[in-house]
Amino acid sequence: MRKRIFEIIEKSNGDDRLSAIYDYSMMAIIAVSLIPMAFKETNAIFTLIDYTAAIIFSVDYLLRLITADFKVGKGAASFFLYPFTPMAIIDLLCILPTFTALAGGFRILKIFRLLRTFRVFRTLKMFRYSRSIEIILNVIQSQKNSLVAVGTLAVGYVLISALIVFNVEPDTFDTFFDAIYWATVSLTTVGYGDIYPVTVVGKIVAMMSSFIGIAIIALPSGIITAGYMSELSKQD
Repeated sequence: MRKRIFEIIEKSNGDDRLSAIYDYSMMAIIAVSLIPMAFKETNAIFTLIDYTAAIIFSVDYLLRLITADFKVGKGAASFFLYPFTPMAIIDLLCILPTFTALAGGFRILKIFRLLRTFRVFRTLKMFRYSRSIEIILNVIQSQKNSLVAVGTLAVGYVLISALIVFNVEPDTFDTFFDAIYWATVSLTTVGYGDIYPVTVVGKIVAMMSSFIGIAIIALPSGIITAGYMSELSKQD
């Protein structure tokens, strides 16, 4: 019985229809549970959604706990190790914020209402149920060296560009952090316009920075696209 429960609650491999239904149902529940977070006010419907989702997540957590030996593979120790695994911690953070609100009558326990902000971690639960997200994570894992290289290049660009513009226009940028902020905004080609160079030399630096920024931003897109196509080929 526990073996079958474990097969159902784990990601579907495409052959187990009941497991696929469970996965899609959990993703739908996660999506619905996030609706109240889009509103400042609360009402009876939002409260019902919150508690219903928390109860379902609690049942899911308990099912995973009683089948932890199949997941962790450490025998009896699995039941003690599982609560400390990353996904189990995320599951717990999704549950606690709702039920700690029950302690609202005790002033000292009201501090636990801060845990309600952890409901945003419900989005991370989708990693467990979505095969598409799993493919993307595999792509990032396989291309991590290239992505790290591009990230290092971007950080180096930001620091060098900030250092240049900070010395070219000392009156425009009060601190080096302001220069880093401007360089980061230029790298992403966002350009908020709250800080900008005013001298001819500064504008030339900004133009060159924007061109280089476009090239750097394009690199991760190409790397991820190539990795995604390769991963899809493996899946096929």
